[in-house]
Amino acid sequence: MAKVIGSKLRTLHIMQYLMEKSDEDNKVTSGELKDMLKDMGISADRKSIYADISTLQEWGMDIIYSKENPPGYYVATREFELPELKLLVDAVQSSKFITHKKSQELIKKLEKLTSESQARQLQKSVFVANRIKTDNEQIFYNVDTIYEAINNDSQIEFIYHEWNVDKQLVPKRGGEPYVVSPWALTWDDENYYLIAYDGKAERTKHYRVDKMKKISFNGKAREGREIFDSFDMPCYAKQTFGMFGGEKTEVILECSNHLIGAILDRFGTNNIIVPLNDDKFSIRQEVNVSGQFYGWLVGLGPDVRLVHPPEIVQEFKNKINEINARYE
Repeated sequence: MAKVIGSKLRTLHIMQYLMEKSDEDNKVTSGELKDMLKDMGISADRKSIYADISTLQEWGMDIIYSKENPPGYYVATREFELPELKLLVDAVQSSKFITHKKSQELIKKLEKLTSESQARQLQKSVFVANRIKTDNEQIFYNVDTIYEAINNDSQIEFIYHEWNVDKQLVPKRGGEPYVVSPWALTWDDENYYLIAYDGKAERTKHYRVDKMKKISFNGKAREGREIFDSFDMPCYAKQTFGMFGGEKTEVILECSNHLIGAILDRFGTNNIIVPLNDDKFSIRQEVNVSGQFYGWLVGLGPDVRLVHPPEIVQEFKNKINEINARYE
């Protein structure tokens, strides 16, 4: 019986060693495997090592033997290829809502999904230290609680916070709990947001997850199902500028042709573009009118013009005049 257990452990040690040490550029010989097993206190000859590798191949591991110099075995296919891991590492390190500590922990875990040699390539691309990061480790537990509430069809209560001039997060509304029905989570501008239905206000709202504290279920069923049964997250993201809320309004913009890229990047390619002449086009689009929307228009410069509806045009003019007056 001990012999059978020993052979199973031997196979597992070989699998782990190949996963950690081998890739296409770093092959492992049967002699190295024999030495590794000897260090583990496990005796093995070449024949048993070949048999173990054959078992792992039959099990589904893509282990290749290459005769090219230097010859040896390597794991050819993994759950994640190196370019995919680089994308995941970049996503982790660039995310503001992930703390420095958690970023390092997640990257270390991602490194274990490839060989030690390729993990060093991942380490060379890590630049976390000077990036803007949240200090709120609680966000991971917040996300978990929100998903649990969604799965259990439950409303939630929480205390929402905002920054003050002393760079402190303080409760909004004097600490009065917010009560909403959670329906989705989204990632926008490197921040996590909860998309929820506010039954009291009878409309959809969103909240920064890292500014939510003391989240709890209130035992009541979620509201707003009729809205979220047909909710279109990409459409919501197009209409909402920088996740700043505002009244949903259909606007018409007239733009110079060279701005077509900026317009399509913002609103997508499913909109109807109407040519006005050789130099300009117009587009009709629903947006949440907010200061962020007006700021986006100003950023595009004089080659874009808001032409409809008249009350929004006038409000935009007033905003520009207010800003201009501050510099006179």
